[in-house]
Amino acid sequence: MSLPMIWFDFGGVLSPPLDDLFDHYHARTGITPRRLKTAIGTVAAGLGVDDPLAPIELAMLSEPEWGRALAAALETADPGIDLSRARFDRFGEQWFEGVRANSVMVATALHAKDHGYRIGILSNNVVEWEPYWRAVVEPVGEVDCIVDSCRVGVRKPDPEIFRRAEKEAGLLAADCVLIDDLAVNCESARRTGWRAVHFRNNAQATRDLAGLTGLPALV
Repeated sequence: MSLPMIWFDFGGVLSPPLDDLFDHYHARTGITPRRLKTAIGTVAAGLGVDDPLAPIELAMLSEPEWGRALAAALETADPGIDLSRARFDRFGEQWFEGVRANSVMVATALHAKDHGYRIGILSNNVVEWEPYWRAVVEPVGEVDCIVDSCRVGVRKPDPEIFRRAEKEAGLLAADCVLIDDLAVNCESARRTGWRAVHFRNNAQATRDLAGLTGLPALV
């Protein structure tokens, strides 16, 4: 029986937790996570989109367009807000500044490759942010396949993105395992025939992954 392909989510799995990234952005810009999340939601709602990040993760807006809309939403909600430290036209560059990969998940990916497993990255991400997130995951080295929402025009949890990933990798659904920090993405993957690990923390995720795939324990 062939080994399954392990697909890693980027944000919150290969990267630090998203709440940590919001906190780091707050430290750099003075914009609190609550205000930023509200503004992101406002921009999406203005486009008739339910999911806050869909406009930029599906490339409905360019990064500068999204940044201008974000700044406007922040200023409308709080006319006195200080935005002088924020670089909205290059949001991704500032967002990922100083970010380092989750070392345990990097080690897990390398360990899986050493044992003959194929590795993929399946992510909701942004066209203009690719240089920055790729730099974060550089320690993983070469991967077999990358499927990115902004490139394929569909994002998790839409089942279509899992079908696109299967086709790109030349695999059946039963040959794919997703590691993702969002339960809704894992549930959607399972409904399409994938197996999935809902990432909550490193210890739990590596344990669950070993149980699903037979990957030997990471020493």
